Amino acid sequence: MSGAPATAATRRRRFLRSPWFHAVLALILVSLVQGFFLKVYSVPSGSMEQTLSVGDRVLVNRTAYAFAEPQRGDVVVFRKPATWGPPPQHGFARTAVGWFGEVTGIGPGNTEYLVKRLVGLPGDTVECCGASGQVMVNGQAIAEPYVFEDLPFDVGSLDCTTAVSSPRCFGPIRLGDDQYLFLGDHRSNSDDSVAACRSASAGSDCAKTASRSDVVGTVGWFLYPFNKWGSDGLNAAIGGSR
Repeated sequence: MSGAPATAATRRRRFLRSPWFHAVLALILVSLVQGFFLKVYSVPSGSMEQTLSVGDRVLVNRTAYAFAEPQRGDVVVFRKPATWGPPPQHGFARTAVGWFGEVTGIGPGNTEYLVKRLVGLPGDTVECCGASGQVMVNGQAIAEPYVFEDLPFDVGSLDCTTAVSSPRCFGPIRLGDDQYLFLGDHRSNSDDSVAACRSASAGSDCAKTASRSDVVGTVGWFLYPFNKWGSDGLNAAIGGSR
């Protein structure tokens, strides 16, 4: 009789020392961290060059907006809303891998995420262009030192008043109570909120926006490539944009 408790205790010790237990525990911890605190994100396109490049691995701070609201100039990762286009089609195997990624936060998921620069907040009116081709928010030109390869704009020959208008021109777009407007830093190569608005024939509903519930967090740190590792390079790119 006295040997039964000892056997059970021995089994518990063996289980707690088991590599399988340690693997499951590590998986749970990683899942909790990525689900609530930090998410690893791989940059899929060149729309945010040169702040972010294709293939960069970054950490997204999920807690950035736990006690604060998104700010103009933030580099934000958000879930792709249905209004931005259909989701990618995956086969059974890729869907299964994506399900694992959704549950654990490890590897690719089935939800598509985008990374862009937050330019318009709820209630803002955003348009382009100002006298020198700047983006205007609530009638004021904003400084955008991060913009790379902007669309052409030439005062007097290719602007928003000429017979052939600049492809940089759009708006004005008035944002609703839960609408956030995003632009890519690589302005001439970005399928962003106003991509469909840059023409004279664009309708009043041309803008694609995201809601507060779509926002995952801010890009906070570079993981890869290693020459960018940390937050200094990203802070330098973002600094002074607000």
